[in-house]
Amino acid sequence: MNSKTISAKERETKLSASQKVELHIKEAIYSGALKPRERVIEEDIARRLHCSRGPVREALLRLERDGLIVTIPRRGSFMRDISAESIDVVFRIRGKLEALCVLYMRESLTEADRATLAGRLKELRKAASKEDNEQFLQADMKLHQTIWRLSRREQLFLTLNSVMNPFIFMVARAYSSQTPIMDRYKDHEAYVEMILTEPVNRIERLVENYFQRLHDKLFSQNAYFLGMNGKSWLTEELTRA
Repeated sequence: MNSKTISAKERETKLSASQKVELHIKEAIYSGALKPRERVIEEDIARRLHCSRGPVREALLRLERDGLIVTIPRRGSFMRDISAESIDVVFRIRGKLEALCVLYMRESLTEADRATLAGRLKELRKAASKEDNEQFLQADMKLHQTIWRLSRREQLFLTLNSVMNPFIFMVARAYSSQTPIMDRYKDHEAYVEMILTEPVNRIERLVENYFQRLHDKLFSQNAYFLGMNGKSWLTEELTRA
């Protein structure tokens, strides 16, 4: 069977128990069920997924390696907090990697690709017109995932999708922008226009600048970030532990 014809459900059945736990936790981040600083209780996950605690521990170790989970001695495992430094790093990395995706996409761009991106924008506009923030967030991530996929570079897609994607969801859900939803749509519309029309030799720098502006806007608009000094909640917890 061609890998392209395998459904998401079929792919999930091929996962190991610990991979299913990892997928469950990431989906909980996407849905907002798990938030920054929230404790991840092994027994609850094992019971919910009908597995032993071994696969849960394995999944938590991988998520800790990826920076989504922190383990505090004698306190347990928690969703990571979001510090000013970590957000800065993530936005810089995402800007560089997505810029590379856009560059590769432009090198082999087809009319079908353009139509696919137009369809993603249509989904965003539909969510914005209904003022449905939940639907907008999902459509937003779907748009960017499409850009990553259209790079036709599997390693880039996997890196962004498995590492950057969950963290960005945490930022977006826990501390959403104060920008009106239709303004956010127009920003995405302008972004897609830019990546499709600007000269290829300038595109990487333009995409990086876009994410830098997004980072700066996040801090200037949200009161939570205004008081950040670069230290995270984890530092305080480890001091008390």
